[in-house]
Amino acid sequence: MTVPATAVILAAGLGTRMRSALPKTLHPVAGRPMLRHLLTSCEAVFDRIVVVVGPGMEAVERAAAPHGTVVQRESLGTAHASRQALAEFGGGEVTILYADNPLIRPETLRRLLDRRRRGDAGLALLAMRPADPGRYGRVIGRDGFVERIVEWVDATETERAEPLCNAGVLSAAAADMARWLEAVRADNAKGEYYLTDVVALAVREGKRVAAVEAPYDELRGVNSRTELAEAEAAVQWQLRRAAMEAGVTMTDPASVFLCADTKLAPDVTIGPNVVFGSGVTVERDAEIRAFSHLEGCTVGAGALVGPFARLRPGAVLESHAHVGNFVEIKAARLGAGAKANHLTYIGDAEVGAGSNIGAGTITCNYDGYFKHRTTIGERAFIGSDTALVAPVTVGDGAIVAAGSVITEDVPADALAIARGRQVAKPGRAAAFRDQQERKKQGKTR
Repeated sequence: MTVPATAVILAAGLGTRMRSALPKTLHPVAGRPMLRHLLTSCEAVFDRIVVVVGPGMEAVERAAAPHGTVVQRESLGTAHASRQALAEFGGGEVTILYADNPLIRPETLRRLLDRRRRGDAGLALLAMRPADPGRYGRVIGRDGFVERIVEWVDATETERAEPLCNAGVLSAAAADMARWLEAVRADNAKGEYYLTDVVALAVREGKRVAAVEAPYDELRGVNSRTELAEAEAAVQWQLRRAAMEAGVTMTDPASVFLCADTKLAPDVTIGPNVVFGSGVTVERDAEIRAFSHLEGCTVGAGALVGPFARLRPGAVLESHAHVGNFVEIKAARLGAGAKANHLTYIGDAEVGAGSNIGAGTITCNYDGYFKHRTTIGERAFIGSDTALVAPVTVGDGAIVAAGSVITEDVPADALAIARGRQVAKPGRAAAFRDQQERKKQGKTR
Protein backbone atom coordinates (compact mmCIF):
# COMPACT_ATOMS: atom_id res chain seq x y z
CA MET A 1 0.00 0.00 0.00
CA THR A 2 1.30 3.47 -0.88
CA VAL A 3 2.35 5.52 2.15
CA PRO A 4 0.83 8.99 2.64
CA ALA A 5 2.60 11.70 0.65
CA THR A 6 2.97 15.25 1.95
CA ALA A 7 4.05 18.29 -0.07
CA VAL A 8 5.74 21.17 1.73
CA ILE A 9 5.74 24.35 -0.36
CA LEU A 10 8.16 27.10 0.63
CA ALA A 11 6.42 30.45 0.08
CA ALA A 12 8.03 32.70 2.69
CA GLY A 13 10.28 34.61 0.27
CA LEU A 14 9.66 38.31 -0.15
CA GLY A 15 10.92 38.39 -3.73
CA THR A 16 13.05 41.50 -3.39
CA ARG A 17 14.23 41.14 -6.99
CA MET A 18 10.63 41.68 -8.07
CA ARG A 19 10.80 45.16 -6.52
CA SER A 20 7.19 44.79 -5.47
CA ALA A 21 5.08 45.11 -2.32
CA LEU A 22 3.19 42.02 -3.51
CA PRO A 23 4.67 38.75 -2.20
CA LYS A 24 6.51 37.02 -5.02
CA THR A 25 4.36 33.92 -5.00
CA LEU A 26 1.19 35.98 -5.59
CA HIS A 27 2.42 37.45 -8.87
CA PRO A 28 0.19 36.00 -11.59
CA VAL A 29 1.07 33.74 -14.49
CA ALA A 30 -1.77 33.30 -16.99
CA GLY A 31 -4.10 35.12 -14.61
CA ARG A 32 -3.43 32.82 -11.66
CA PRO A 33 -1.00 33.40 -8.74
CA MET A 34 2.18 31.36 -8.99
CA LEU A 35 1.33 29.60 -5.74
CA ARG A 36 -2.05 28.51 -7.08
CA HIS A 37 -0.41 26.95 -10.17
CA LEU A 38 1.82 24.80 -7.98
CA LEU A 39 -0.99 23.95 -5.57
CA THR A 40 -3.14 22.72 -8.45
CA SER A 41 -0.39 20.33 -9.56
CA CYS A 42 0.28 19.16 -6.01
CA GLU A 43 -3.41 18.57 -5.32
CA ALA A 44 -3.42 15.97 -8.08
CA VAL A 45 -0.53 14.01 -6.51
CA PHE A 46 -0.19 14.49 -2.75
CA ASP A 47 -2.43 13.50 0.13
CA ARG A 48 -1.63 16.62 2.14
CA ILE A 49 -0.12 20.03 1.40
CA VAL A 50 1.50 22.45 3.85
CA VAL A 51 2.62 25.94 2.83
CA VAL A 52 5.41 27.76 4.69
CA VAL A 53 4.81 31.52 4.75
CA GLY A 54 6.56 34.50 6.26
CA PRO A 55 5.21 36.74 9.04
CA GLY A 56 2.48 39.11 7.93
CA MET A 57 1.71 37.11 4.78
CA GLU A 58 -2.03 36.80 5.35
CA ALA A 59 -2.66 37.23 1.62
CA VAL A 60 -0.48 34.20 0.88
CA GLU A 61 -2.30 32.23 3.58
CA ARG A 62 -5.61 33.07 1.90
CA ALA A 63 -4.24 31.99 -1.47
CA ALA A 64 -3.08 28.70 0.08
CA ALA A 65 -6.51 27.84 1.51
CA PRO A 66 -7.87 25.33 2.22
CA HIS A 67 -4.38 23.94 2.83
CA GLY A 68 -2.63 24.51 6.13
CA THR A 69 0.18 27.00 6.65
CA VAL A 70 3.08 27.40 9.07
CA VAL A 71 5.06 30.59 9.63
CA GLN A 72 8.82 31.04 9.32
CA ARG A 73 9.39 33.84 11.83
CA GLU A 74 13.03 34.42 10.90
CA SER A 75 14.46 34.39 7.39
CA LEU A 76 17.29 31.91 7.95
CA GLY A 77 17.30 29.96 4.70
CA THR A 78 15.40 27.26 2.88
CA ALA A 79 16.27 24.36 5.21
CA HIS A 80 15.19 26.50 8.15
CA ALA A 81 11.90 27.23 6.36
CA SER A 82 11.40 23.51 5.76
CA ARG A 83 12.01 22.77 9.45
CA GLN A 84 8.98 24.86 10.37
CA ALA A 85 6.80 22.13 8.85
CA LEU A 86 8.45 19.17 10.64
CA ALA A 87 5.39 18.61 12.82
CA GLU A 88 3.31 18.21 9.64
CA PHE A 89 5.49 15.57 7.96
CA GLY A 90 3.57 12.60 9.32
CA GLY A 91 4.85 9.06 8.90
CA GLY A 92 4.92 8.73 5.13
CA GLU A 93 7.03 10.59 2.59
CA VAL A 94 7.73 14.29 2.09
CA THR A 95 8.46 16.37 -0.98
CA ILE A 96 9.75 19.92 -0.56
CA LEU A 97 9.02 22.41 -3.33
CA TYR A 98 9.44 26.13 -3.96
CA ALA A 99 6.42 28.33 -4.64
CA ASP A 100 8.41 30.25 -7.25
CA ASN A 101 8.62 27.08 -9.39
CA PRO A 102 4.97 27.32 -10.44
CA LEU A 103 4.92 25.31 -13.64
CA ILE A 104 5.75 21.79 -12.47
CA ARG A 105 3.23 19.35 -13.90
CA PRO A 106 1.55 16.58 -11.89
CA GLU A 107 3.10 13.98 -14.20
CA THR A 108 6.57 15.15 -13.26
CA LEU A 109 5.80 15.02 -9.55
CA ARG A 110 4.50 11.47 -9.96
CA ARG A 111 7.71 10.48 -11.77
CA LEU A 112 9.72 11.93 -8.88
CA LEU A 113 7.77 9.93 -6.28
CA ASP A 114 7.85 6.76 -8.37
CA ARG A 115 11.60 7.05 -8.84
CA ARG A 116 12.31 7.18 -5.13
CA ARG A 117 9.82 4.41 -4.41
CA ARG A 118 11.85 1.96 -6.50
CA GLY A 119 13.89 1.35 -3.39
CA ASP A 120 17.40 2.01 -4.75
CA ALA A 121 17.52 5.67 -3.66
CA GLY A 122 16.84 7.31 -0.34
CA LEU A 123 16.42 10.76 -1.86
CA ALA A 124 15.21 11.95 -5.26
CA LEU A 125 15.45 15.41 -6.80
CA LEU A 126 14.32 17.18 -9.94
CA ALA A 127 16.94 18.37 -12.41
CA MET A 128 16.91 20.26 -15.71
CA ARG A 129 19.12 21.28 -18.61
CA PRO A 130 18.57 25.01 -19.35
CA ALA A 131 19.87 26.38 -22.64
CA ASP A 132 21.71 28.94 -20.51
CA PRO A 133 22.58 27.28 -17.16
CA GLY A 134 23.72 30.65 -15.82
CA ARG A 135 24.07 30.68 -12.06
CA TYR A 136 22.04 27.54 -11.31
CA GLY A 137 23.60 24.98 -8.99
CA ARG A 138 25.14 22.09 -10.93
CA VAL A 139 24.19 18.45 -10.35
CA ILE A 140 27.34 16.36 -10.31
CA GLY A 141 26.99 12.60 -10.66
CA ARG A 142 26.68 9.71 -13.06
CA ASP A 143 24.24 7.09 -14.32
CA GLY A 144 21.23 8.99 -12.99
CA PHE A 145 22.57 9.29 -9.44
CA VAL A 146 23.82 12.44 -7.74
CA GLU A 147 27.13 12.71 -5.93
CA ARG A 148 26.80 16.34 -4.94
CA ILE A 149 25.27 19.69 -5.84
CA VAL A 150 27.72 22.54 -6.39
CA GLU A 151 26.53 26.12 -6.28
CA TRP A 152 27.75 28.18 -9.23
CA VAL A 153 29.77 30.52 -7.06
CA ASP A 154 31.71 27.56 -5.60
CA ALA A 155 32.04 25.54 -8.81
CA THR A 156 35.22 24.99 -10.78
CA GLU A 157 35.31 25.70 -14.50
CA THR A 158 34.87 21.98 -15.15
CA GLU A 159 31.86 21.81 -12.84
CA ARG A 160 30.32 24.91 -14.41
CA ALA A 161 30.49 23.15 -17.77
CA GLU A 162 28.05 20.51 -16.42
CA PRO A 163 24.67 21.14 -18.16
CA LEU A 164 22.51 19.36 -15.55
CA CYS A 165 21.17 21.85 -13.02
CA ASN A 166 19.32 21.59 -9.72
CA ALA A 167 15.63 22.54 -9.77
CA GLY A 168 15.35 22.50 -5.97
CA VAL A 169 12.64 19.86 -5.44
CA LEU A 170 13.56 17.06 -3.01
CA SER A 171 11.61 13.94 -2.05
CA ALA A 172 12.37 11.39 0.70
CA ALA A 173 10.84 9.34 3.48
CA ALA A 174 9.51 11.71 6.14
CA ALA A 175 11.79 10.37 8.88
CA ASP A 176 14.90 10.69 6.68
CA MET A 177 14.00 14.18 5.53
CA ALA A 178 13.37 15.34 9.11
CA ARG A 179 16.71 13.93 10.29
CA TRP A 180 18.66 15.56 7.48
CA LEU A 181 16.95 18.92 7.94
CA GLU A 182 17.82 18.89 11.66
CA ALA A 183 21.44 18.15 10.76
CA VAL A 184 21.86 21.08 8.35
CA ARG A 185 24.25 23.72 9.71
CA ALA A 186 24.54 27.41 8.89
CA ASP A 187 28.32 27.36 8.46
CA ASN A 188 28.42 29.53 5.34
CA ALA A 189 29.01 33.18 4.48
CA LYS A 190 25.34 34.10 4.85
CA GLY A 191 24.78 32.20 8.06
CA GLU A 192 21.75 30.46 6.55
CA TYR A 193 20.49 26.88 6.49
CA TYR A 194 20.47 25.64 2.88
CA LEU A 195 18.11 22.91 1.70
CA THR A 196 20.66 21.71 -0.84
CA ASP A 197 22.87 20.53 2.05
CA VAL A 198 20.38 17.68 2.50
CA VAL A 199 21.89 16.02 -0.58
CA ALA A 200 25.38 15.90 0.97
CA LEU A 201 23.96 14.60 4.25
CA ALA A 202 22.12 11.79 2.44
CA VAL A 203 25.25 10.79 0.52
CA ARG A 204 27.29 10.88 3.74
CA GLU A 205 24.84 8.38 5.27
CA GLY A 206 25.31 6.08 2.31
CA LYS A 207 21.94 6.84 0.77
CA ARG A 208 21.81 7.07 -3.01
CA VAL A 209 20.34 10.23 -4.51
CA ALA A 210 18.45 9.87 -7.80
CA ALA A 211 18.00 12.68 -10.33
CA VAL A 212 14.76 12.93 -12.31
CA GLU A 213 15.03 15.20 -15.35
CA ALA A 214 12.23 17.41 -16.67
CA PRO A 215 12.13 20.26 -19.22
CA TYR A 216 13.49 23.65 -18.19
CA ASP A 217 10.24 25.41 -19.20
CA GLU A 218 8.52 23.33 -16.55
CA LEU A 219 11.11 23.64 -13.77
CA ARG A 220 12.20 27.24 -14.30
CA GLY A 221 12.28 29.46 -11.25
CA VAL A 222 10.70 32.91 -11.19
CA ASN A 223 12.70 35.43 -9.20
CA SER A 224 12.44 38.62 -11.25
CA ARG A 225 10.04 40.47 -13.52
CA THR A 226 12.02 39.25 -16.51
CA GLU A 227 11.69 35.63 -15.42
CA LEU A 228 8.00 36.22 -14.71
CA ALA A 229 7.53 37.38 -18.31
CA GLU A 230 9.46 34.35 -19.58
CA ALA A 231 7.26 32.04 -17.52
CA GLU A 232 4.16 33.78 -18.86
CA ALA A 233 5.34 33.25 -22.43
CA ALA A 234 6.03 29.57 -21.77
CA VAL A 235 2.60 29.00 -20.19
CA GLN A 236 0.81 30.88 -22.95
CA TRP A 237 2.31 28.61 -25.60
CA GLN A 238 1.28 25.56 -23.58
CA LEU A 239 -2.28 26.86 -23.26
CA ARG A 240 -2.52 27.82 -26.94
CA ARG A 241 -1.14 24.50 -28.07
CA ALA A 242 -3.54 22.57 -25.83
CA ALA A 243 -6.50 24.60 -27.13
CA MET A 244 -5.58 24.07 -30.78
CA GLU A 245 -5.00 20.35 -30.23
CA ALA A 246 -8.51 20.24 -28.73
CA GLY A 247 -10.06 21.73 -31.88
CA VAL A 248 -9.79 25.52 -31.47
CA THR A 249 -8.73 27.65 -34.45
CA MET A 250 -6.41 30.60 -33.80
CA THR A 251 -5.49 32.69 -36.82
CA ASP A 252 -2.51 34.24 -35.01
CA PRO A 253 -1.78 32.19 -31.88
CA ALA A 254 1.15 34.34 -30.75
CA SER A 255 -1.14 37.33 -30.21
CA VAL A 256 -3.83 35.48 -28.23
CA PHE A 257 -3.53 35.55 -24.44
CA LEU A 258 -5.38 32.94 -22.42
CA CYS A 259 -6.03 32.45 -18.72
CA ALA A 260 -5.24 29.23 -16.90
CA ASP A 261 -8.99 28.61 -16.48
CA THR A 262 -10.14 29.60 -19.99
CA LYS A 263 -12.56 27.01 -21.40
CA LEU A 264 -12.78 26.80 -25.19
CA ALA A 265 -14.97 24.24 -26.93
CA PRO A 266 -14.03 22.56 -30.23
CA ASP A 267 -14.63 24.60 -33.40
CA VAL A 268 -14.26 27.93 -31.62
CA THR A 269 -12.43 30.48 -33.79
CA ILE A 270 -10.25 33.18 -32.24
CA GLY A 271 -8.88 36.10 -34.24
CA PRO A 272 -5.66 37.99 -33.56
CA ASN A 273 -4.98 40.14 -30.48
CA VAL A 274 -7.69 38.65 -28.30
CA VAL A 275 -7.23 38.68 -24.50
CA PHE A 276 -8.98 36.32 -22.10
CA GLY A 277 -9.18 37.23 -18.41
CA SER A 278 -10.20 34.72 -15.76
CA GLY A 279 -13.51 32.87 -15.79
CA VAL A 280 -14.29 32.70 -19.51
CA THR A 281 -16.21 29.90 -21.22
CA VAL A 282 -16.72 29.86 -24.99
CA GLU A 283 -19.01 27.23 -26.48
CA ARG A 284 -18.82 25.39 -29.77
CA ASP A 285 -18.79 27.29 -33.12
CA ALA A 286 -18.51 30.71 -31.49
CA GLU A 287 -16.15 33.25 -33.06
CA ILE A 288 -14.13 35.84 -31.15
CA ARG A 289 -12.85 38.45 -33.58
CA ALA A 290 -9.74 40.62 -33.38
CA PHE A 291 -8.89 42.96 -30.50
CA SER A 292 -11.62 41.74 -28.16
CA HIS A 293 -11.22 41.44 -24.37
CA LEU A 294 -13.22 38.90 -22.35
CA GLU A 295 -13.34 38.18 -18.61
CA GLY A 296 -15.79 36.44 -16.32
CA CYS A 297 -18.24 35.71 -19.13
CA THR A 298 -19.94 32.95 -21.11
CA VAL A 299 -20.20 32.98 -24.90
CA GLY A 300 -22.84 30.62 -26.26
CA ALA A 301 -22.67 28.28 -29.22
CA GLY A 302 -22.44 30.04 -32.57
CA ALA A 303 -22.20 33.50 -30.99
CA LEU A 304 -20.13 36.24 -32.60
CA VAL A 305 -17.99 38.68 -30.60
CA GLY A 306 -16.05 41.64 -31.95
CA PRO A 307 -13.92 42.93 -33.39
CA PHE A 308 -13.02 45.43 -30.66
CA ALA A 309 -15.62 44.15 -28.18
CA ARG A 310 -15.38 43.92 -24.41
CA LEU A 311 -17.21 41.35 -22.31
CA ARG A 312 -16.94 42.06 -18.60
CA PRO A 313 -17.81 39.83 -15.60
CA GLY A 314 -21.37 38.56 -15.62
CA ALA A 315 -21.83 38.86 -19.38
CA VAL A 316 -23.71 35.93 -20.91
CA LEU A 317 -24.32 35.59 -24.63
CA GLU A 318 -26.75 32.87 -25.57
CA SER A 319 -26.51 30.94 -28.81
CA HIS A 320 -25.95 32.98 -31.99
CA ALA A 321 -26.01 36.33 -30.20
CA HIS A 322 -23.91 39.07 -31.82
CA VAL A 323 -21.76 41.65 -30.04
CA GLY A 324 -19.91 43.90 -32.45
CA ASN A 325 -17.51 46.82 -32.76
CA PHE A 326 -16.85 48.83 -29.60
CA VAL A 327 -19.65 47.18 -27.65
CA GLU A 328 -19.27 46.60 -23.90
CA ILE A 329 -21.39 44.07 -22.01
CA LYS A 330 -21.32 43.84 -18.20
CA ALA A 331 -23.52 41.78 -15.84
CA ALA A 332 -26.01 41.32 -18.66
CA ARG A 333 -27.55 38.50 -20.67
CA LEU A 334 -28.21 38.64 -24.40
CA GLY A 335 -30.77 36.06 -25.45
CA ALA A 336 -30.45 33.72 -28.40
CA GLY A 337 -29.94 35.63 -31.64
CA ALA A 338 -29.95 39.05 -29.97
CA LYS A 339 -27.68 41.66 -31.57
CA ALA A 340 -25.75 44.68 -30.37
CA ASN A 341 -23.48 45.37 -33.30
CA HIS A 342 -22.10 48.89 -32.82
CA LEU A 343 -20.93 51.39 -30.21
CA THR A 344 -23.13 50.23 -27.34
CA TYR A 345 -22.96 49.75 -23.57
CA ILE A 346 -25.24 47.17 -21.97
CA GLY A 347 -24.81 46.85 -18.21
CA ASP A 348 -27.01 45.17 -15.59
CA ALA A 349 -29.53 44.14 -18.21
CA GLU A 350 -31.56 41.33 -19.71
CA VAL A 351 -32.05 41.38 -23.47
CA GLY A 352 -34.56 38.93 -24.89
CA ALA A 353 -34.04 36.54 -27.78
CA GLY A 354 -34.02 38.08 -31.24
CA SER A 355 -33.87 41.69 -30.06
CA ASN A 356 -31.81 44.30 -31.87
CA ILE A 357 -29.91 47.01 -30.02
CA GLY A 358 -29.08 49.99 -32.24
CA ALA A 359 -25.75 51.80 -32.45
CA GLY A 360 -24.97 54.18 -29.62
CA THR A 361 -27.47 52.67 -27.18
CA ILE A 362 -26.63 52.73 -23.48
CA THR A 363 -28.30 51.33 -20.40
CA CYS A 364 -27.98 54.01 -17.72
CA ASN A 365 -27.55 51.56 -14.86
CA TYR A 366 -25.89 53.66 -12.13
CA ASP A 367 -27.39 56.60 -10.28
CA GLY A 368 -24.26 57.45 -8.32
CA TYR A 369 -25.28 55.23 -5.41
CA PHE A 370 -26.92 52.04 -6.69
CA LYS A 371 -27.00 49.84 -9.79
CA HIS A 372 -30.37 49.27 -11.49
CA ARG A 373 -31.45 46.77 -14.12
CA THR A 374 -32.89 47.16 -17.59
CA THR A 375 -35.11 44.45 -19.04
CA ILE A 376 -35.73 44.24 -22.80
CA GLY A 377 -38.14 41.63 -24.04
CA GLU A 378 -37.92 39.31 -27.02
CA ARG A 379 -37.92 40.64 -30.60
CA ALA A 380 -37.69 44.25 -29.39
CA PHE A 381 -36.02 46.92 -31.54
CA ILE A 382 -34.04 49.66 -29.81
CA GLY A 383 -33.23 52.52 -32.19
CA SER A 384 -29.79 54.10 -32.43
CA ASP A 385 -28.60 56.60 -29.82
CA THR A 386 -31.13 55.51 -27.20
CA ALA A 387 -30.58 55.94 -23.45
CA LEU A 388 -32.50 53.47 -21.28
CA VAL A 389 -32.60 54.92 -17.77
CA ALA A 390 -32.84 52.01 -15.33
CA PRO A 391 -34.83 50.61 -13.74
CA VAL A 392 -36.91 50.25 -16.87
CA THR A 393 -38.60 47.52 -18.90
CA VAL A 394 -39.19 47.35 -22.65
CA GLY A 395 -41.78 44.72 -23.55
CA ASP A 396 -41.73 41.98 -26.17
CA GLY A 397 -41.88 43.26 -29.72
CA ALA A 398 -41.69 46.92 -28.69
CA ILE A 399 -39.92 49.55 -30.81
CA VAL A 400 -38.00 52.46 -29.33
CA ALA A 401 -37.40 55.31 -31.74
CA ALA A 402 -33.87 56.49 -32.39
CA GLY A 403 -32.56 59.22 -30.11
CA SER A 404 -34.97 58.46 -27.30
CA VAL A 405 -34.37 58.76 -23.57
CA ILE A 406 -36.58 56.09 -22.01
CA THR A 407 -37.44 56.66 -18.36
CA GLU A 408 -40.74 54.74 -18.18
CA ASP A 409 -41.70 51.18 -19.02
CA VAL A 410 -42.64 50.49 -22.65
CA PRO A 411 -45.51 47.99 -23.12
CA ALA A 412 -45.22 45.02 -25.44
CA ASP A 413 -45.62 45.86 -29.15
CA ALA A 414 -45.71 49.61 -28.40
CA LEU A 415 -43.75 52.32 -30.21
CA ALA A 416 -41.97 54.63 -27.77
CA ILE A 417 -40.72 58.06 -28.84
CA ALA A 418 -39.00 60.14 -26.17
CA ARG A 419 -37.23 63.09 -27.77
CA GLY A 420 -37.77 66.77 -28.46
CA ARG A 421 -40.06 67.60 -31.40
CA GLN A 422 -38.20 68.61 -34.55
CA VAL A 423 -38.89 72.17 -35.74
CA ALA A 424 -37.81 73.50 -39.17
CA LYS A 425 -37.41 77.29 -39.71
CA PRO A 426 -37.46 78.01 -43.46
CA GLY A 427 -34.65 80.33 -44.62
CA ARG A 428 -33.09 80.64 -41.18
CA ALA A 429 -29.91 78.75 -42.16
CA ALA A 430 -29.18 81.17 -45.02
CA ALA A 431 -29.92 84.17 -42.79
CA PHE A 432 -27.60 82.82 -40.12
CA ARG A 433 -24.76 82.38 -42.61
CA ASP A 434 -25.23 85.94 -43.92
CA GLN A 435 -25.18 87.32 -40.39
CA GLN A 436 -22.02 85.45 -39.48
CA GLU A 437 -20.25 86.50 -42.68
CA ARG A 438 -20.97 90.19 -41.94
CA LYS A 439 -19.57 89.79 -38.43
CA LYS A 440 -16.48 88.08 -39.78
CA GLN A 441 -15.85 90.74 -42.41
CA GLY A 442 -16.26 93.48 -39.80
CA LYS A 443 -13.53 91.96 -37.67
CA THR A 444 -11.06 91.75 -40.56
CA ARG A 445 -11.29 95.43 -41.54
